[in-house]
Amino acid sequence: MGVRRRAGAAATAVLLTALAACSEPAAPEEPDPSPATTAEPSEPTEPTGQASTVPVADPAHAVDPPGERSGRLWSADILVQWDKTIDDELLKQVEQLEGVAHTERIGLGQVSLENRVLTVASVDPARYRNFTQAQVADFQEAWDRVAGGELAIDRAVARRLVDDEGMIRLGVEDDAPDLHVGAYTPQVPTIDMVVNTAWAEDIEMATDNGLLISTDDITPATIRKPLERLVGKDASVQMLDVASRLGLDPDAKLTAVPTGGTLGSVVGTFRYRVVGGGRIAPDPAWVSDHIRTEQVPILGTVTCHKDLFPQLRAALLEVQQRGLSDAIDPGQYAGCYYPRFIADTTTLSNHSFGLALDLNTAGNQRGTVGEIDRDVVAIFKTWGFAWGGDWRWTDPMHFELAEVKRVG
Repeated sequence: MGVRRRAGAAATAVLLTALAACSEPAAPEEPDPSPATTAEPSEPTEPTGQASTVPVADPAHAVDPPGERSGRLWSADILVQWDKTIDDELLKQVEQLEGVAHTERIGLGQVSLENRVLTVASVDPARYRNFTQAQVADFQEAWDRVAGGELAIDRAVARRLVDDEGMIRLGVEDDAPDLHVGAYTPQVPTIDMVVNTAWAEDIEMATDNGLLISTDDITPATIRKPLERLVGKDASVQMLDVASRLGLDPDAKLTAVPTGGTLGSVVGTFRYRVVGGGRIAPDPAWVSDHIRTEQVPILGTVTCHKDLFPQLRAALLEVQQRGLSDAIDPGQYAGCYYPRFIADTTTLSNHSFGLALDLNTAGNQRGTVGEIDRDVVAIFKTWGFAWGGDWRWTDPMHFELAEVKRVG
């Protein structure tokens, strides 16, 4: 990407407290570290329904301000995601299906943030807002901030990701863009955060590979089969009434389209189904193309993404050559390719793609500084791995591919 954006860091996020009872975030996996005061005001702005005079935080990533909300609100009933653009002809056919009351094209992509694969939507704030809950849709300042280049995100999702300046980096690379959190608001089910379309190029994501559908007073499931026949087997069709209760639609073929950078370049489109017990079944063709079982120094036989092996071997070989082999215990290696959700969530991790590994588990639990040898950590970083010990909520056993490097 070659660009980092920290514009707007001095701004203050607005928080819609009136909707706290409406969102039902999953139970936290760990204690909630207190957010920086720059990311949450002591007296949150409440919605007024009137035009805001919020200054543009990031002119390079601003779109036209949405003005006051117009038109009726629509229920967010179905979300369709492809790995390609929704063209006008297909959109017209979808809109002609009996039961489809209204649609909105959006961009959808997945970003890896501290081993959590989250969904970001690029939207037109003026139109997309009408698919959100009423108090969110009428929260004028939030949409002015999104139009001005800031990020809107659910508070429960943001709590572990926001830095001391109220910023979130959308990606694992050093040059991934940093966006200021402009508003904490509940989101449409399965969407974790929202940006305007001006950000799409820097995040390397589409602006029109997703489609929100309202069926109004028709039960969404009644149009599922004709919709799936129309959009094709490669599209993900989720019933959002189900997703709002379970975190996803378990009957859908789910799709992750990682945004650019390392994750996007090595993963491609990742399709999977839920098989119960927190497990997922990735598309067998994807597994065949990407997952390998091979020998590496120190650890022995491991199963990972094929593109991880060159750098993993290089890192372990350097550990060996520097006389640090005893610092890694093969008996405490906890795996690489692990096709399941993060425990007690419906969120993918980089283990789902075979792009992360856990070492020396016993002395390196979540939320600790960890006992792993820091020279080993430095070697892995040199070979393009990010270390979970650097995160706000630490995971010192965890290493994941952050940068593709040529070996040899």
